[in-house]
Amino acid sequence: MNVKDIISASYTALAKLSKNRLLRMLQSLRDKYIKLEEKNNELEAEIEKLKEELKKKKIKSVNKNANKPSSKQPEWDKKGVGNDGKGRKKGKGRGKKPRKGAGNCSKNVEPDRTEKATVDSCTLCGKDLTGQDPLESSNERIIEDIPDIVERPEVIKAEQEKKYCPDCKEVITAKSELALPKADMGLNSTILICYLWVALCLPFTKIKDYLKTFFGKEISTSGLSRHVIRVSKIMKAVYDEILGDINNAVTLHADETGWRVRGKNWWLWVFGTQDSAYFTVDKSRGSSVVRRVLGEIFLGLLVVDGWNAYLQVICEQQSCMAHLLRKIRKFRDAFPRLSSIVKFYVKLRRILRDGERLQADREKLGEKVFQRRLKRLEKRLDDLLNWPNPNDILQEIIKKVRRQQPRILTFVEHPGAPCHNNYGEFLIRIGVLKRKISGGSVSAEGANAYAILLTIYVTCKLRGISFPKYMKEALRHYIRTGKPMSLSTYSTFFADCKQSKKAA
Repeated sequence: MNVKDIISASYTALAKLSKNRLLRMLQSLRDKYIKLEEKNNELEAEIEKLKEELKKKKIKSVNKNANKPSSKQPEWDKKGVGNDGKGRKKGKGRGKKPRKGAGNCSKNVEPDRTEKATVDSCTLCGKDLTGQDPLESSNERIIEDIPDIVERPEVIKAEQEKKYCPDCKEVITAKSELALPKADMGLNSTILICYLWVALCLPFTKIKDYLKTFFGKEISTSGLSRHVIRVSKIMKAVYDEILGDINNAVTLHADETGWRVRGKNWWLWVFGTQDSAYFTVDKSRGSSVVRRVLGEIFLGLLVVDGWNAYLQVICEQQSCMAHLLRKIRKFRDAFPRLSSIVKFYVKLRRILRDGERLQADREKLGEKVFQRRLKRLEKRLDDLLNWPNPNDILQEIIKKVRRQQPRILTFVEHPGAPCHNNYGEFLIRIGVLKRKISGGSVSAEGANAYAILLTIYVTCKLRGISFPKYMKEALRHYIRTGKPMSLSTYSTFFADCKQSKKAA
């Protein structure tokens, strides 16, 4: 049936109806149309409302997860600012040279003893070869091993000589440097326990099992805890010495991460330079901790991740651009159709890269040219934030960048200062590992002890000092004088020893 037949049949059917009936049908159809149109308008309004709610939820979700860096993919690359690693060809590295392995290279060390392995029988047919003379040639190999597992620890009886001083009219007792005063645990055991607890992040339960298995030494977890707390109190003077180095830093990185003390939320803070790291544990994540460590005024450059607590200290600050660019990338991935986000991201990243080049070329350009180019760079950043007619998502991004604007290009005026806080995150990583393994601290006293010993361990590592050797010298010095050896004194002694070895 074609259209003409349909129209003809419809006209014939309608012609048979009365005028009143036709009017009633038209009125009914009109009422239905009005109702459907109203319902359609309501549904469209509800769709718009749901779209707006979904957008807000998406923005909130992006903001919530923006500061959670992936442990699988690097958020920062030495090739440049904000490189997210996309579009790389397979098999290509991150611009780094491959690490040279040791392989099966011969070891150039003098053997302590020689062990001879003899041939008693043929390994192929089993013939007895004990009566046959060995050949003149033989194979040699160098083996490095650790001492055998001992069944029981070495027990030492320390006889402390006494003498009477006629001038002081007092009996003087000799001090043994094998253990701390009034302790039955030797210095070697003490240093090993501190190393396992801080450097290897082992909990006291595992340290207890290790000592029993390899050294036959039995000690309870509470005994281990009390002992390291005592050591930390002895080393408090060194902890304060490192704090002094931190307060005099030219460029200082700071970061914080969650910590658990008796199941409650506390915070582990780090303030670090290239050769010192100061850790502290506090129940607060507020500005009171920053002021307690740095004071009201800090004279150096403070590189942070943008947390508001750091803003309460009077100092020059550089916000971490890795965090900021990561947030923008999260918005870009959540709203892939909005090309304006990509354009904004590329322009901001270009400004930062130009800032890195300007910082490196400061001496070559001269101060006058440098200041002129820096002002031009700041003008570019200001123009970028005055983006014409931004959409809602881009407005949200601009608001975040504008909040950090005074602290985005600070690094350009400070030679060698980075525009990111990767170093602060690197320093605090050991605390994150410890938290994952042991779950935090059982008491505030134990948390403070961990912060003190971790500060000394990481600082020794940054300065190229052996933590076990320094601890042994520091505790021996404490036994002799009542005060631990300072790091500066040991560093001087360590440097002198190196020079004398080279001269010899």
